[in-house]
Parts: sequence; structure tokens; C-alpha cells
Amino acid sequence: MTTPSPFYLDCDTGIDDALALAYLLASPFADVVGVGTVSGNVSAAAGARNTLDLLALAGSTDVPVALGAHDPLFGSFGGGAPWVHGENGIGGVQLTTAAASVASESAAEMLVRLARRYPGTLKVLAIGPLTNIAEALRLEPSLPSLVHSVTVMGGAALAPGNITPVAEANIFNDPEAAALVLAADWDVTLVPLDVTMNSVLEETHRQQLLASSSLVAQVLGEMLGYYFRFYEDIYGRPCSAMHDPLAAALAVGAVTAAVAPVVRAAVDTSDGPGRGQTICDLRGLYAGYPSVKGARCRVVLSLEEDFAPHLVETLLTPVVEPVETEPVDTTAAVASAAAVA
Repeated sequence: MTTPSPFYLDCDTGIDDALALAYLLASPFADVVGVGTVSGNVSAAAGARNTLDLLALAGSTDVPVALGAHDPLFGSFGGGAPWVHGENGIGGVQLTTAAASVASESAAEMLVRLARRYPGTLKVLAIGPLTNIAEALRLEPSLPSLVHSVTVMGGAALAPGNITPVAEANIFNDPEAAALVLAADWDVTLVPLDVTMNSVLEETHRQQLLASSSLVAQVLGEMLGYYFRFYEDIYGRPCSAMHDPLAAALAVGAVTAAVAPVVRAAVDTSDGPGRGQTICDLRGLYAGYPSVKGARCRVVLSLEEDFAPHLVETLLTPVVEPVETEPVDTTAAVASAAAVA
């Protein structure tokens, strides 16, 4: 019998965050014990609203959600990415408003509390800017010794960035926080654009979600319609990268990396054109990535197999959905998403 690991999820709930959350809820390897939100795709407050509503839709109202940092460690929130995720962060899809509200503690406080409650077993998955994780390190300097593992969706090692020529969005939106997280006394698995941009969800997969008897899967399929339209200009067809759900699958150990060297990594916090770049020392490439003394960052560069079938299969796994709730009008959701686009 599978014993699920306790997970703290830190996110900026846009469309791929919603996929990652649904994946964790459906995975037999994960027990989501808390979620914190941070400004990125949307504001931290909007992300918390999306998260609460998605949890209610999935019948997981017992999962607490904490509001995290609105602004990065330096500067201010840039306003999100409505052209990627829609004005509400979830492709214009309108979810029933959950009765639950955010926790009284901050996201950083929640992470510290959960790390103390589950010492040595709590897994941290960060799929937004790393502001909350950096704040938690400040609150509890011994945090690295309390958690089991840290997985971060972010960065670009050899691939180009998606915000600047060298910077990926999650890292770019708070480089100082990312630098602190990578410099902390723990091992980090980094899931960068190198692997997520080469892991693609196709229209056939979206249609499988839409045709499912699961309301959660149907709603995710509707959200993906908006996401696909953004990525059509990048890939030349309606499809999307699988940034956050891939990080979730790697964090639970359900997929295997083909190339994932452990290297030294840092973040450029300067004000020049390199700001937000994740600098991974990959000079061992030509020798098959030999062991590097003092290296703490495992950088996933490729997978052993296509991730999309596993993602769809997991999302189609029956989950406990609420019995007494106002159903989501997916017809209206489609019209709303089209109007936003």
C-alpha cells in the first residue's frame, strides 16, 4: 500500500498551477497538507481565491490555503500575465466561489509550521516566484534540516528564457528570493524550461479531459483552451508546455529524469540584461556530468519518456468531488474564456 508524503505547495495559481494542484490531489504519492500563494501569474490574493475554489471543486476543502507575499523582496508586483492565463488566472473560467477563506497565518508561517509538524518528511513544491520560501528561511533558519526535499519549477539552464532572453518567469519575478533559496543549506531539484518546454500537452489530451465524467478534468480542459491559444504562436499548433504539473510529478517521484546533473547554481540579481538568469554550471556536460564537490542543485534537463499520457491518466483518476455544490456551468465557462481571449 502506498503511503503518501505530506506536501506543501507554494503557487501563483494560473492554469498550469491548477493542473499541478489537481495532479497532487489525484496522486497516491501526495498528501497536500497546505498551500501558500504568491504573486506571479496573478496576485497572491487572486491566486488564493483560485486555489480555494479549485479545492472546493475537487472536494478537498480540508486543505488550508495561506496568503503569501504580494510583492517580491525588492520592488513591487508587476501585474501578472493575463495574456497567458487570462484576467482571472484560470483562462476566464468562472468557478463557484468556495465557502472557505484563507488561513490566519501567512504562507511563510504555514510552511514553517508544517515543517515542524512533519520533520524530515515534508516535501516542498514551489511553482511560482520564491518569495514565500525565502521568507520562511528567514523565519526559521533551520528550515533546511526540517524538510525532506525542495522541488522548484523555474529557471533556464541551457534553454532560452521566457521573460527575457535568459530569464524564466518564476525566477525573474523575484531573483533575490531565488538566490536565497538556491544558496540555502539544502538540496534543490530545479525543473527548468529545458525540460518543461519539451514536455507538451496536445489538443488530443485536452479533448480527453473535456470528455471525462470528472468535473475537475472538464474544467481543466476548458482552462487549457485559453492556455493553448497563447502557446500556439510559440509551437505553431494548439498545445502547451507542462511546466508546473511536470514539477509536481517529479516531486512525487512518478516520472524519471533521463539527464539531471547535480551542479552548482546561482541567480543573477544584478540590474543588467542578465537579471533573473539561473546560472547552472554545466561544464561537466562533455565528461558525462561527473560528481561536483559542494554541488546542491539537481537540474532536470530531460525525461525518460513522454509525460503527457501520465498526466492525463492521473487527472482522469476519480477523486472525491463535492456532492452538494452549485455545479460549474462549463458552457458558460467556454463563452467566458472566449470573451477574454
